[in-house]
Amino acid sequence: MKILAIDTSNRPLSVAVLDNDHLLAETTLTTHRKHAEFLMPVIEDLIQKSDLLPNDLNRIVVASGPGSYTGIRMATTAAKTLASTLDIELVTVSSLLTLALNISEPGVLINPIFDARNQNMFTGLYRLKNGTMTSIISDQHTNINDWLAKLTDVNQPIMIVGDTAPFSEAFLKQFGDSLRVADELTAVPNAARLGLYGSQLSPVKDIDAVVPRYLRLTKAEADWQKLHPNEDTRNYVEKI
Repeated sequence: MKILAIDTSNRPLSVAVLDNDHLLAETTLTTHRKHAEFLMPVIEDLIQKSDLLPNDLNRIVVASGPGSYTGIRMATTAAKTLASTLDIELVTVSSLLTLALNISEPGVLINPIFDARNQNMFTGLYRLKNGTMTSIISDQHTNINDWLAKLTDVNQPIMIVGDTAPFSEAFLKQFGDSLRVADELTAVPNAARLGLYGSQLSPVKDIDAVVPRYLRLTKAEADWQKLHPNEDTRNYVEKI
């Protein structure tokens, strides 16, 4: 199976091409967020360097959120367009789970974090067991205090990974010596791991129905709801 994996959820852009579990080519950029400018040229370059044609691809795996609105939207749109145009399979994976895949240490809970500003975060809790990444607490947009309240019964080592700096002090206060903090390299998503993980999942049944996993309202929608409190409150991406 020839797989194209894409993650532009946040500042890093990571794209990989795999042949089953064999990595053919990969590019990761962390210096900017100009994903609209670089994503498609990177994809084209990696496919060419892999000695493939676009029609050789069998599956696209995309990290579909949460994270940066623009980054998620870019990756999801590119993945849907390519999958539909090439008539191939599409698999979506949580961007937080994608980051958690960088941690292979057994016996530790994995807490990926994306900074959502003002002491808010996108986060979830995972565990690697028998080679499978399992969700313990579902992905969510939450405040650091509310999140730590959900972890009061955790009595085993926990590793935070991602945008840890704004929250590490609060985690350390609660977990003490049980806390582990992943280094900066581990905080960069790896499209090869994303593609390998996505190769084991079932593809979506309706590509057109795939939407980014924002997990919170955009500012425009929040402002609209304030002005229209009695109208449709579904997430706008579900109304299309």
